[in-house]
Amino acid sequence: MNCAVVVLAAGYGTRMKSDTPKVLHRMLGKPIITHVLNAVAPLAPERVVVVLNPQGADIRKELADRNVTFAVQHRMMGTGDAVKAAVPSLRGFSGTILIVNGDTPVLSAASLKNFLAAHKRYKEGLSLLSFLASPPHEYGRILREDGRMIGIIENRDCDEKQRLINEVNSGVYAVEATLLPLLRQIKMNASKGEFYLTDIVGIAVRKGLKVGAHIIGAPEEYTGINTRADLLAATTILRSSIAEHWMREGVTLLDRGATFIGTDVKIGADTILYPNVHLEGKTVIGKRCVIFPNCRLVDCVLADDVTIKDGTVMEDCAVGAHAAVGPMAHIRPGTHIETKAKIGNFVEIKKSHIGAGAKASHLSYIGDAEIGSDVNIGAGTITCNYDGAHKHKTVVEDGVFIGSDTQLVAPVRIGAGAFIGAGSTITKDVPPLALGLSRQHQTVIEGWATRRQKKEHLGNTTRKGERRR
Repeated sequence: MNCAVVVLAAGYGTRMKSDTPKVLHRMLGKPIITHVLNAVAPLAPERVVVVLNPQGADIRKELADRNVTFAVQHRMMGTGDAVKAAVPSLRGFSGTILIVNGDTPVLSAASLKNFLAAHKRYKEGLSLLSFLASPPHEYGRILREDGRMIGIIENRDCDEKQRLINEVNSGVYAVEATLLPLLRQIKMNASKGEFYLTDIVGIAVRKGLKVGAHIIGAPEEYTGINTRADLLAATTILRSSIAEHWMREGVTLLDRGATFIGTDVKIGADTILYPNVHLEGKTVIGKRCVIFPNCRLVDCVLADDVTIKDGTVMEDCAVGAHAAVGPMAHIRPGTHIETKAKIGNFVEIKKSHIGAGAKASHLSYIGDAEIGSDVNIGAGTITCNYDGAHKHKTVVEDGVFIGSDTQLVAPVRIGAGAFIGAGSTITKDVPPLALGLSRQHQTVIEGWATRRQKKEHLGNTTRKGERRR
């Protein structure tokens, strides 16, 4: 179906009590309006028009990389006026125009596709997507006569009988472009000083045009955001939907309510997610992985059979099959950990390559480094990569053993199979199979502790005598 989309996003969202435009508040890492645009994208619309208020610069900036046209509603005079603001951007378009609200982030592409299919199947000039709501609510009611929709009445204008109607307006419309001139016939509502888009239904009915309302999808999809409570409710709905999807795909969630999975995340079958795991951005998790509690992964790629232990934070990195990371590790952007490597507790890695089978098990910092395969990095090892002005690289070749409490002052290279003695500060390259050391000569003073104890005893005795005098 040839279609265009109009997204109404001109509201100021005053009830959010925020300097941030309502549609830019985030749900699972994305602005509300981005979720809406992602829902309409599978329809392959010929045009997408986003209607903004005059202060919409932040929204323009957020959506700068998307193929949308912006229209400005200069007067905040209701939804009818907002759609009229989009009309100039629709000139030359002939087809069906889908109208959605920019603050309904739980909309599903499937429901929108089914709605447009019904609009086409029944050859309607104007269609409305409706749903059955449970009272109390503030949605506009669908008015029918002999089963045929004849209009919509806003909640505030309902009489006692009309308030009992449970079929309500979702705010999603499909209208043929040839009917856009009907917008000019909408009259201002005297009590609100606004032009209601809902009034277009009655106008179309009076002109004998074919109009329909279709109950499609779950009521939760049409949740609008007006307050912070609404934002939380919509986020909870979306989180639950995502969790259900991955459980159907063979992923085990030990506590669905305490697991956070972004909309772009991919997870392999038989992976286990413990409570309070956050998977964000474009993270990809392989099969049979285990992610323990309190871990946060952003834009990470994990191969199959990876274990991420408690309290680990990972950003923009990749981990090979059968590797283990954590607990309490921090893996920073640009890091690639190869297969069967082991990164242990309180290890921080930044912009480094860790070879297959390498181990850094305790309390180390590895930055701007190339670590070979089967390297053992002892506790407390640091790559000193920054000289105050520039970053420098450390290269540790295959099979190196680095003793505990070692500082590798970059730029430096440790050759394959070399050993670095514990407590060393290495400032020069170490050849393959060599031993690198930089220790001071150890001094042992016999009897020193005994003499120290006698001296302390004598001092205490003298001070007591002085106090007695």
